Amino acid sequence: MPSRLQSLKLRARMYQSIRAFFDDLGYLEVDTPLLGISTNSDIHIHSVKAKVIGHPVYLQTSPEFAMKRLLAAGSGSIYQICHAFRDEEKGRLHHPEFSLLEWYSVGSDYLGLMQQLEALLARLLNQDIGIQRQSYFDCFQQALGLDLANASAAQCQQKVSEHIPGIASETLTRDDCLDLLMSQVVSKTFNGFTYVYDYPASQAALARIKPDNPLLAERFELFYDALELANGFHELSDAPEQKSRFEAELRRRRAARRPAVPLDLNLLAALQQGLPDCAGVALGLDRLLMLQQGVSHIDQVLAF
Repeated sequence: MPSRLQSLKLRARMYQSIRAFFDDLGYLEVDTPLLGISTNSDIHIHSVKAKVIGHPVYLQTSPEFAMKRLLAAGSGSIYQICHAFRDEEKGRLHHPEFSLLEWYSVGSDYLGLMQQLEALLARLLNQDIGIQRQSYFDCFQQALGLDLANASAAQCQQKVSEHIPGIASETLTRDDCLDLLMSQVVSKTFNGFTYVYDYPASQAALARIKPDNPLLAERFELFYDALELANGFHELSDAPEQKSRFEAELRRRRAARRPAVPLDLNLLAALQQGLPDCAGVALGLDRLLMLQQGVSHIDQVLAF
């Protein structure tokens, strides 16, 4: 197992290689605030709340919203290496403070971004990684025999009961079931690097809906075996649609008795001004270092 000092040196070399990769492509490195007056409203993401001069603020769960404001202001393609924060996440693969690489490619879609991510990983890992590709719907069909195009919430709950003992599946929504099945069952069938793409529209998050198929979102995730490494979108640029999605998330938070959070009105204003056609992705650097160093716990790649 690498020592703490060796891990620090490996991390420094990785960051140098990342910067060289994006410098070669002509991307601008940016730096956005860690504190904000608003935060992510996703019900599954828990923000760390603080106070500054008596006013509530949040440690950012990712730099996404601020980076999109830069894109709308005309920055062109950008990238950032930063820390992000999420409460209620601590374990073998999670730490409340973690390192991210996030970038946005102007003029690209999510399929082009998948190719770019593969090229970056080949450079960082110094090998041809040959990423497999499977659609989200095909993954569930192959692993569970579940036809998501026609599967009801009750059928998804039944699959949870069959494969994940001890879960009160009848209390879960269809998407809750799919999230659990992906993390606990489906991803465990992956071998090596695997892209999962074309997510259900109900899990679009900040991605566009496919113009030729309203059931699907232009979103992907990258796994190594069952380890999730990256999450990418062909970015939604429709301000009213984004506001509608945020408001739906706030309703889900209220129904689940989760703390309310303020909407990012600055992001919505930036989208209204005009976000260029682009695709973006966040890559977990601590997890990538775990893979590179062959260790099983995230604490083993952290200096503190």
